[in-house]
Amino acid sequence: MADQLDPSHTRRRGRTRDRRERGMRGPAVLPRDPGTPELRTRRDRFDDLVLAVVSDVEERWQAHLGLVEYAVEETPQVPDDWEALGSRGVPLSSLVRGTGGTTTRLVLFRRPIEHRCGSRADLEALIHHVVVEQVAELLGIDPAQVDPRFDDGS
Repeated sequence: MADQLDPSHTRRRGRTRDRRERGMRGPAVLPRDPGTPELRTRRDRFDDLVLAVVSDVEERWQAHLGLVEYAVEETPQVPDDWEALGSRGVPLSSLVRGTGGTTTRLVLFRRPIEHRCGSRADLEALIHHVVVEQVAELLGIDPAQVDPRFDDGS
């Protein structure tokens, strides 16, 4: 009992220590060097994949597409009566054609797309599929014309 009251045997936790007395660790407390890359989030990696696919398609079809704004959102806005409308599922993208002073906007929905993919290769393939399909819709042509690698799943 006397040993328990002895201050030399009691562990004192400081404010900068974790439960194992190792101190604060991790990217939130490490100094950031200008030359070292930051940790990438799932959102950042998804945005990078979309940018790569869009850049590839835009490079070939810019003259025909005109001004198109590409965006990524987390999820689509689904109305409360979604099931009553007879919809076949959660949309993966949205294409809003521009009129007058507004530009055409192609939006990919990150969470529904990621939910359908088991690997990075699946994710890349689905993003490619969605972008090519929407660009083909915008141009009024077959998706295989937009990109010969397009696979319609049949």
